[in-house]
Amino acid sequence: MHSTFRGGRPFFGAEAAPVSAVRTVEGSVMAAAAPTVERPPAGSRHLVEPDLLAFIDQAPPLSLTTETLPMLRQGFGTRLGLEEDPLAVEAVEVIRRTVPGRGGDPGVGVVLHLPRAPGAPRGAILHMHGGGYVTGNPDALIPAHRRLAATLGCVIASVDYRLAPETRFPGAVEDCYAVLAWLYASADALCIDRSLIGVMGESAGGGLAAALALLARDRGEFGLAFQHLVYPMIDDRTGTSGESNRFAGEFVWTARSNRFGWKCLLGAEPGGPGVSPYAAAARAEDLSGLPPAFINTGALDLFVDEDIAYAHRLVRSGVPTELHVYPGAYHGFHFVAEAGATRRAYADSHDALRRALSGNRPA
Repeated sequence: MHSTFRGGRPFFGAEAAPVSAVRTVEGSVMAAAAPTVERPPAGSRHLVEPDLLAFIDQAPPLSLTTETLPMLRQGFGTRLGLEEDPLAVEAVEVIRRTVPGRGGDPGVGVVLHLPRAPGAPRGAILHMHGGGYVTGNPDALIPAHRRLAATLGCVIASVDYRLAPETRFPGAVEDCYAVLAWLYASADALCIDRSLIGVMGESAGGGLAAALALLARDRGEFGLAFQHLVYPMIDDRTGTSGESNRFAGEFVWTARSNRFGWKCLLGAEPGGPGVSPYAAAARAEDLSGLPPAFINTGALDLFVDEDIAYAHRLVRSGVPTELHVYPGAYHGFHFVAEAGATRRAYADSHDALRRALSGNRPA
């Protein structure tokens, strides 16, 4: 496991020592004041990377409720504000398809990003968008995925999976599995090398990617070359107990929104017994036999502890795993394009994807 930690660690001071008695040279006793212990300020703002501060000043944490959800869905793409790159538009064609669902489920939408240049069969990324399992869509990410497909010379298939609470588990992950099956069946027509198909996602999409990797392993129908998880949402128990990381989850995605998202997906309060690992990958007891994993997250992200713990378990299960944790970064930081943490995260991510899509052959 390669773990990247940059910057200093917050100072956790011990309790101030009580006033103690010390003996002077003359033998008399005098009171000595306890040393002053410098404590960090309340909250985690002081830990945020400076070039990430403006975003959280302009965008308060999401307030997810049944009442606000329709508005958040409607403005999802507008909030991201991604712009097309003319060179990428010229290099990559975007096609929308609907593929058959599984077991009588409705058809599943997929947005295909296909490099126009002819060549040998290439690798493919099956992508799941983020949005707490309750919002988001693949269309909002077309500019980013078109650039990525042009940069890496790969196919990207982004799944328009059904959202909670209208569709609860296992609807979304079965939609993703249906697109995976279609991608394998259509590989020749799409000029895809079946041995170089992997899964990728951010936040809830990362959770779906991790769950899909488990489901594909257990069903044994399709092999995956890699799982690329960007601050994945993989553990419904986060934020449900009294033990929490006081420096994580203050910005963008909070424990309250997390509970809302998981409750919508599961149809029950998160953190209870019997949650399927195909809903929350961290619930899996056996992680052996999974494809190589790349995980990155911010040190201030609500998911930092669950992501590190998952990476640790993958390593102990014999799964090649690469982990990056970015100090000063909160959930969704990579949308602040000019931030140093974002540039480092994209460089690490693209490097890992290049290696994975080449079968980890030396460049």
